[in-house]
Amino acid sequence: MSPLDPLPEPKLLQLFDVLYHCRSVTRAAEQLGQSQPTISIWLARLREQLNDPLFVRTPGGMAPTPRADQLIGPCREVLESLRRLTAWDPQFIPATAQRRFRLCVSDASHITLLPSILNHLRSHAPGIRLEAARIDGNTESALESGEADLAIGFVPWLGGGMYQQVLFEQDWVCLSSPQHPRLGEGMSLACYCAEGHVQISYGTGQKLLAAGLARAGVTRRIMLELPGFLGLGMVIGTTDLVATLPRHIGQTLADMHGLRVHDCPIEVEGFTVKQHWHARYHQDSGNRWLREVVRGLFQGVGLG
Repeated sequence: MSPLDPLPEPKLLQLFDVLYHCRSVTRAAEQLGQSQPTISIWLARLREQLNDPLFVRTPGGMAPTPRADQLIGPCREVLESLRRLTAWDPQFIPATAQRRFRLCVSDASHITLLPSILNHLRSHAPGIRLEAARIDGNTESALESGEADLAIGFVPWLGGGMYQQVLFEQDWVCLSSPQHPRLGEGMSLACYCAEGHVQISYGTGQKLLAAGLARAGVTRRIMLELPGFLGLGMVIGTTDLVATLPRHIGQTLADMHGLRVHDCPIEVEGFTVKQHWHARYHQDSGNRWLREVVRGLFQGVGLG
């Protein structure tokens, strides 16, 4: 085989190696798990490609030709290179890894998910740098290109070529101050309609809330509109306004600011929070490790 000659198929090289070792078509067929007619066909193709008989029948078995003696070394080098290539799996070692992970997440995840992920990385992978990006129209292309590693949230528009894993389900709750003057007995539909509301203008679940309000024929009295959840807990805790939001962020803000959590008095469709990644990085050891971290931290958080 000269540098310009095309290499035979790996199965033909395997046949050459095995036949050179055992000197028997029958034993070669057994070792390769093929029928003798198949081995004979492969050997004919190998002879044609290498332009040499390679093996001739003798009383002692299939004896290699001088050309075969010359080629067996290069053949075994190629097979060993192929074995190393297929077995190659660069290991991601969290304790020593130096890498950037970029997560596409919702605004709420900055409060509910990122602190737990960051704490885990600081403890187990101190050399990892974490970046957060917004879920938007560029998320799919970012995952495909490797610019982003994971998207975590409610991202129903992601197309083909994506893997996904369910983390937890979400329903909707309302928040109010524990000193709210009119909600001592809870949040009825009449109270909901009468109170002033804070509206969050951005978020992948807001369309579900809008659809639920429309089905119920409810028009909220919006007193404040925020682009995200930053500052919402302080606003609710210091005013008589209320807010409607997914349970995970609602419960987190309630725990942080001592707020009251009410069941939402209107029916709003729930949704599933998932982590998403592109098929190109499904076998990447670092991506696999990060996915397992996220799954371990958040899968099955539940609605309560």
